[in-house]
Amino acid sequence: MAEKAARVSARYHRRVPKYSIVVPFHNEEDNVTKLYDRVKETMEHVGSSFEMVFVDDGSRDRTYRLLEEIAAVDSRVLLIKLRRNFGQTSALAAGFDHSSGECILAMDGDLQHDPTEIPQFLAKLEEGYDVVSGWRSQRGDNMLFRRIPSRVANWMMARISGVDIHDFGTTYKAYRREVIHNIPLYGEMHRFIPALASWYGATICEIPISNPAREAGASHYGLSRTFRVLFDLMTIRFLLKYMTRPLHFFGGLGSLGVISGSGIALWLLIHKLLRGGDVASEHAPWFIIAGVLILAGIQFVGVGLLGELQVRHFFTQQQRQPYTVDRIVRMKSNEESIRQ
Repeated sequence: MAEKAARVSARYHRRVPKYSIVVPFHNEEDNVTKLYDRVKETMEHVGSSFEMVFVDDGSRDRTYRLLEEIAAVDSRVLLIKLRRNFGQTSALAAGFDHSSGECILAMDGDLQHDPTEIPQFLAKLEEGYDVVSGWRSQRGDNMLFRRIPSRVANWMMARISGVDIHDFGTTYKAYRREVIHNIPLYGEMHRFIPALASWYGATICEIPISNPAREAGASHYGLSRTFRVLFDLMTIRFLLKYMTRPLHFFGGLGSLGVISGSGIALWLLIHKLLRGGDVASEHAPWFIIAGVLILAGIQFVGVGLLGELQVRHFFTQQQRQPYTVDRIVRMKSNEESIRQ
């Protein structure tokens, strides 16, 4: 019995690929086949076992149909179809969760990431780095609406996180499995993975990558994305510094409010005792300010305590996923068919 279990375990480990290439797609019917061909060619030259995890993020064109045709003829392709468009972060999270490689590389499906550069990322992982981030050192985007906002956001992110890289925004990154699976992804947090990974003690490096123009299809990014990034920066700042101790943040603000309000109230009381008179009518604004500060301070402390309870829940309960899978498609290899 033990010998049979050992044989089953050995067969299982042989099926686990070394690399997983995760690509989210959203209305990219003109780029699907080209990207698959280029990734496959590159990875076959690498020589190690690999899988391609393609995620259809609620596409309304022929993207899923083309991906399904690819998955039907290549057992190395795992196709995940989400029920609707959940966004790039959730699509990446779905790909990461369903990938099985020891190392995971993520890239966009619009061919603005050159698949021939994949070996550079894998080589850095082999050197021992946990996260390898691409750097679009020579960008061809619009200066006013893309490059300048991106440089400002990247500079702010580097200062906030303490991670000295130039380009947080690109999806083109490679990770060790144990690192990326420790990072919860939701909202639009995929661009801040290096900052979150640094919180877990990951080693990070950056390599320059090309940024070719989109060959086909329309860009899904606009100026509104810049404003969302600014809000995400505030979130990241809070997460990196107070993720496991929110009471330190809210409690500090609350204590400041309570102490300030109490100080004003004490001053009004002393004024009343020493000078008499109608303090309420003479200093009515100060009465209001003192009351507001004390109540707001108590509320901030309460919010901090609720935050502490949420942190406890986060570390003790299973997290829900930020996406819903409609179906998963993968063709069985010949070896698996024979065994069954």
